Amino acid sequence: MAARVVTVAFQGVDAVRIDVEVQFTRGEAHFILVGLGDKAVAESRERVRAAFTGLGLAWPGKRIIANLAPADLPKVGSHYDLPIALAIMAGMGIIPPDALDGWAALGELSLDGRIMPVAGALPAAVAVGGMGLGLICPQACGPEAAWAGETRIIAAPSLIALVNHFRGVQVLSPPKPGEILDGERVPDLRDVKGQENAKRALEIAAAGGHNLLFVGPPGSGKSMMAQRLPGLLPPLTPGELLETSMVHSMAGLIAKGELRRARPFRCPHHSASMAALTGGGMKAKPGEVSLAHNGVLFLDELPEFGTQALDSLRQPLETGEVVVARANAHVRYPARVQLVAAMNPCRCGLGGAGRGACGRAPRCQSDYQGRISGPLMDRIDLQVEVPPVTAADLALPPPAEGTAQAAARVTRARERQAARAEAARDGACPLNAQANGDWLETIAALDAPARALLTQAAEAGGLTARGWTRTLRLARTIADLEDAETVRRVHVAEALIYRRVSTGRAGSSVRAE
Repeated sequence: MAARVVTVAFQGVDAVRIDVEVQFTRGEAHFILVGLGDKAVAESRERVRAAFTGLGLAWPGKRIIANLAPADLPKVGSHYDLPIALAIMAGMGIIPPDALDGWAALGELSLDGRIMPVAGALPAAVAVGGMGLGLICPQACGPEAAWAGETRIIAAPSLIALVNHFRGVQVLSPPKPGEILDGERVPDLRDVKGQENAKRALEIAAAGGHNLLFVGPPGSGKSMMAQRLPGLLPPLTPGELLETSMVHSMAGLIAKGELRRARPFRCPHHSASMAALTGGGMKAKPGEVSLAHNGVLFLDELPEFGTQALDSLRQPLETGEVVVARANAHVRYPARVQLVAAMNPCRCGLGGAGRGACGRAPRCQSDYQGRISGPLMDRIDLQVEVPPVTAADLALPPPAEGTAQAAARVTRARERQAARAEAARDGACPLNAQANGDWLETIAALDAPARALLTQAAEAGGLTARGWTRTLRLARTIADLEDAETVRRVHVAEALIYRRVSTGRAGSSVRAE
């Protein structure tokens, strides 16, 4: 006698079909589980057996072989408990043999037969819906899985509830999707006194999705301004909301099926490891750069992060995805983020000029800032000096403009970018920070004075090939904020101001005159 139930194995945010095959044979009563499972999968035998006992069901006195096919694909996690238990029940005749046709299942079992929540319900529901199947999941995961659209969902609190459902004794109602929340209230930009240049750079970064670095002494407002960036950004589009929520589902961050419309804002501590930033570990979980997908990754005290951890971000910042390579698998996670960072000019925080200057400048600055590699710095579009806030600034009343006014300009600029991309109809990037190749040359076509200035900057040794491209993107965003159709010399000049050649290290600078 044999039975089969479908489940899934996760590879990043993708879910791959797994067939759980159970066969009863003659011989000594023994439960054998095969199929390249990890420790959690191997322990499913004891959880399933205990759940049967908790429900008052007699364990079959036969040799049971459960196979997770394909057998050469690694299986990780406790969500295989439920499909294994259902396959055994179908083989014993407790559930009608054809009742599970057209269904996939995932869930962890407690020792008393309750079905416990697991991570990945949303990606699983999307995947099985594409296979033409419905999904059986824990009751706590039902509101999350219901966001998968047309996929049929059964959210059961326990094994006995599922038995009653398939026998027609007590039919379970389909779950409803959870709520969509607006997110937490973001502090207002009006709280920041002075720092007009830095606030201008923050607005440009928000308008085009550009990477941004603040460099200044402690107390100058670097972190304060970075924390106000989410208030300038528009909410996630429906497509972005689904992408981001699938990553958060894999990390177990969706509670009660509630999705958040606000863009993610992740700010890991500088002690974070490379695996914590880019993903990995024993189960290849998503890292901070993936949890910030379609949002902001804020790295405070940038030079205090490990050099290897920082350099691991170089590829995701270019490609928009992370590939976690293992000997037996390659796992991909989306990671299109806007990087915002803050740092002091040197270890003592004072810098090399003005009252209270560092007594070991410029050596202290070059050593401290040299922890950040040149290739990573080249990927940061705006690099802004943040001077100390003066007593005169603090004595002023709050500025007239705040987050609402700046966000309105950012929204108009992003609408211009989206309209251009839609008119192109060839998969063009909707954000200037992602524009490349012919599309960038089209939207950021320079007049003669602007091209002459950019050429002069490149010839002076201040721009790499990547720097040229990022300056074009930045100039296009500045023009969008001014509602300008073409990119002029003044836009390129402002973009070059933000393309710092060095942060205290040796090098030449570019002057935009």
